[in-house]
Amino acid sequence: MKYGLVGASGRMGGEIQRIFAAHELCYTLDVTGETSEGVPEVLIDFSQPSALGTTIAVAGRYSCSLVLGTTGLSEAQLEEVKDLGRSVPVVQSFNFAAGVTLFKMILREFGPLFSDWDVEICETHHNKKKDAPSGTAILLRDALGRDCPAHSLRIGGVPGDHSVIFASEGEVFSLTHRAISRSVFAYGALRAAEFAAAAQPGFYSFEEVLTCRRKTS
Repeated sequence: MKYGLVGASGRMGGEIQRIFAAHELCYTLDVTGETSEGVPEVLIDFSQPSALGTTIAVAGRYSCSLVLGTTGLSEAQLEEVKDLGRSVPVVQSFNFAAGVTLFKMILREFGPLFSDWDVEICETHHNKKKDAPSGTAILLRDALGRDCPAHSLRIGGVPGDHSVIFASEGEVFSLTHRAISRSVFAYGALRAAEFAAAAQPGFYSFEEVLTCRRKTS
């Protein structure tokens, strides 16, 4: 598979290149400039919201699939991404760890059973992360189906910890996901890229990747 990478010189860019070692990196874009040695089948972007316009333009130029893991996107930017999905396959998620998607599915299924319990979300990320609460915290809150406080810590080099804590007068029940390293997100991106390379145009979630639900022509 030939792939392109936005933010190639960043920490996540380096991790993606390591995990994608069996595939051919033929296009890169970052603050140092643009390089092209072929036509990518899939473009990967885990960079910054400010790069999204360029990313969409590149995906359109090459008519290639897009795997987008950028967090902190506005509603208007998400609409632009969905619009791109009309012409190419797009897989978008705020978190490409399989466990987080399972976490979301659990909350969606069983969260209503805690409707009369208090609930709050706690999340911790490295001190370079700019958005708070994280996109993952927002994703989990949306899956829960009700508004609740979200508490954010930005310390050290933590890749990502997320907890949803329920409490009644007599008990506390918590669910937690911990990313041990950034490689988990790169492995998820690889799975999404392989899915997108064979998919029809459309806007896909990572849940659809994990359950292999592709749109038919």
